[in-house]
Amino acid sequence: MAIKRTKAEKKQAYDRKLCSLLDEYTKVLIALADNVGSKQLQDIRRGLRGDSVVLMGKNTLIRRCIKAYADKTGNHTFDPLMDLLVGNVGLIFTKGDLKEVREEVAKYKVGAPARVGLVAPVDVVVPPGNTGLDPSQTSFFQVLNIPTKINKGTVEIITPVELIKKGDKVGSSESALLAKLGIRPFSYGLQIINVYEDGSVFSPEVLDLTEDDLVEKFATGVSMVASLSLALSYPTLAAAPHMFINGYKNVLAVAVETDYSYPHADKIKEYLKDPSKFAVAALAAAADSGAASAPKEEEKKAEEPAEESDDDMGFSLFD
Repeated sequence: MAIKRTKAEKKQAYDRKLCSLLDEYTKVLIALADNVGSKQLQDIRRGLRGDSVVLMGKNTLIRRCIKAYADKTGNHTFDPLMDLLVGNVGLIFTKGDLKEVREEVAKYKVGAPARVGLVAPVDVVVPPGNTGLDPSQTSFFQVLNIPTKINKGTVEIITPVELIKKGDKVGSSESALLAKLGIRPFSYGLQIINVYEDGSVFSPEVLDLTEDDLVEKFATGVSMVASLSLALSYPTLAAAPHMFINGYKNVLAVAVETDYSYPHADKIKEYLKDPSKFAVAALAAAADSGAASAPKEEEKKAEEPAEESDDDMGFSLFD
C-alpha cells in the first residue's frame, strides 16, 4: 500500500523538481492552459518527451520556489519568470528549438462544444444545408432568427448565419442548437504567450522571424542611423560613406565654379565646356561592352565540339 504524502512533503518534492529543472534548462515557454483537459495535457507531455518537460502548478508555489532558488544559488536570471505567472499558466522547459517546440504543442488542439457561459474565442458561423432534424425542431431556428425551409421531411438552413461573434458569451439557445447540429466550433490547447531564454523575455511572434526579416530590419535600422547622423552632421560608420560623397560633391562644385582645379575636376570641366563629349563617352562605353561580349560568344561556339556523323567514324547505321 502506497504511503500518502503530506502537503508539506509534496511541496518539498515539487521544489526539488523545479530547482533541478532550473539547473538543467535555460529556455522556457510560458503557456496558457485554459480549457485544457488532463488527457490532452498528458498527450502533450508524451509528444514533447525527450528534450522538453511540462510543469504545471500553483503560481504562488512556483514564485516561492524560484525566489528560494535565487536566494540559495545567487542565480537571479529566472526572476523575470515570476512576473509572467499570471492566470492559468504552465511552464515548458526545453533544450530543443523554441519554434519547433511551439509547433509541436500547437498540434495537440482538440475540438470542444460551445458550452453555456463560455466566451467565444472565434466567430461561429452555421453553414447552409440539410440539418437532418425533423420539422418539430424549427423552434430552435426561429428563436435565433435562422432562415429555414422544410425539404424532404427535414429542416434545411437556407443561408449561412453568424450565430456567435468572437468575444460574446455563449447562450443556452446557441449551445443547444450547435449540440443538435453536432458542431464543435471551438478548439483548445496550450497557447504559448511568452518565451524566456537566458534571462530575456520576448513575444512568441519573434519565433516567426526569418533571416530575411532580420536582414530587412537591420537595413532599416542602419538607414535610420545614417539619416539621423547626416541631419546632425555627426559622423558614424553608417553615415561615413554618404559624408565622404557629399564632401566630394562640394569640393567638385567649388572647383567647377572657380579657377581651382585637380585631375578629376578637369575632366568634369571638359564635359561641361563641350556637352557632346557625354554622348561620345556613352557610345564608346557601349562599344567597349559589346566588343567584350563578342569574343566570349565566339569562345563558347569554339568550345562546342562539332558532331561527328556515323559515316565519319567508319560505321554507318545503314551498312
